[in-house]
Amino acid sequence: MSNLFLANLKEHAAVFELLPTLAPLVAQAGELLGTRLKSGGKAMFCGNGGSASDSQHLAAELTGRFIHDRPPLAGLALSTDTSALTCIGNDYSFDEVFARQVRGLGRPGDVLVAISTSGNSRNVIRAVEEARAASIHVIGFLGRDGGALKDLCEVPIIVPSNVTARIQEAHILIGHTLCGLVEQHLDLA
Repeated sequence: MSNLFLANLKEHAAVFELLPTLAPLVAQAGELLGTRLKSGGKAMFCGNGGSASDSQHLAAELTGRFIHDRPPLAGLALSTDTSALTCIGNDYSFDEVFARQVRGLGRPGDVLVAISTSGNSRNVIRAVEEARAASIHVIGFLGRDGGALKDLCEVPIIVPSNVTARIQEAHILIGHTLCGLVEQHLDLA
């Protein structure tokens, strides 16, 4: 095995040993998401780069299926509509690419899952600000110290690491856990 792989594995294990402290927040997020989806709301996800990919992945777990064969749930990744992203980015600014979609697509009682490893992504912050103004619940998948998003999210789940790759690895585990909690909430598990 390569030294880099072993170093990454060691770093990963160290971060994951700290994740049990997040259990109450993950449970709270799962309850919130399950309740809102069960009552007909939708989950919107946003993030940049790898977090955009995580947004797509988790939205697909809801609209497709996660563990159980079930009716589709309303999950939407705001990073997937290239026409909206380029129109909004060109006509307004990159800071607005998620915020305008939240304003146009979100309804009171929906949930926005804001993913940012730094907690300081300006376009994610703007999406959260729009969500809060529209009475949309906000769950944050964050890293480092939570950044500016920490105080803007109803449920800020902050992975205790400064390494983007380790934070993203934890985010997908937490996201999969939320999908499982939603299925439990819907009495499918």
